[in-house]
Amino acid sequence: DEQLADANLGSAMKKLEAGILRGDVVKTGKRIDGRGTSDVREIICETGMLPRTHGSALFTRGETQGLVVTTLGTGDDEQIIDALHGNSRSNFLLHYNFPPYSVGEAGRVGPPGRREIGHGKLAWRALQAVLPAATDFPYTVRVVSEITESNGSSSMASVCGGSLSMMDAGVPLKAPVAGVAMGLILEESGDFAILTDILGDEDHLGDMDFKVAGTAKGITSLQMDIKIAGITPEIMKQALAQAKEGRLHILDEMSKSLTEAAEFSVHAPRIETMTVPTDKIREVIGSGGKVIREIVEVSGAKVDINDEGVIKIASPDGES
Repeated sequence: DEQLADANLGSAMKKLEAGILRGDVVKTGKRIDGRGTSDVREIICETGMLPRTHGSALFTRGETQGLVVTTLGTGDDEQIIDALHGNSRSNFLLHYNFPPYSVGEAGRVGPPGRREIGHGKLAWRALQAVLPAATDFPYTVRVVSEITESNGSSSMASVCGGSLSMMDAGVPLKAPVAGVAMGLILEESGDFAILTDILGDEDHLGDMDFKVAGTAKGITSLQMDIKIAGITPEIMKQALAQAKEGRLHILDEMSKSLTEAAEFSVHAPRIETMTVPTDKIREVIGSGGKVIREIVEVSGAKVDINDEGVIKIASPDGES
């Protein structure tokens, strides 16, 4: 009986907490941390704090922080995807890691779970849309986001940090990308409040987690989780408009740290591309690959030539 009473008391307290939070936000427009419904938490951006990496960024928004590292590689480093319809290759990889300590837990660290894979794919879609064409930038790009603390919207912090770290690595993005998580509180009366940059508690007690990522000109990825039957067109329009406002604010804060692609790190590989007539390919390769092997042994560079006569010459770093 005591256990049942404790369980009922816990359930009642949760309902009371949710009722107070939800009702106050809709009535007063004030949230549990004192922000208004459209306010974004304080943002701090740093780039280049890891000198040995090709590109790095530390993105902090309130109590959510991600350390994001970009590494450049050659075609040999492309991801090989074994799918049902056959093998394919990808020159852009993004890993999202969410260790237990980021939320104050002492859990086990193991292979990525379903949540990490899903959040990583969302961030991948957001950033993949602004990557340069492979013909203009023949590098493999790997982005790793390590979440160091989390109180809501760590995947969108990975998008912001990933954009900054790639620019720090010298990747010529078409435009910087930022992301923000939108929330919703919908009362039975039909009154509602759209929340910008939600906290973990607002995600837990609210009705929607709507992640919107994109550039100043458009959206590159969306993901919506809702706990209600659906939303109206009015709610959707307001959420997208408020998300754009928040996204532009975040992009403005990011621009204070970095506005365009930086110079390549001295530790990053270099790839040069040249073209020879197809009837000269045999001469470049040599008998049994003798010429190419000699070039590789003498220079230490990787040489790759395809059937169209496109030659890619890659060195391990800037000094080579």
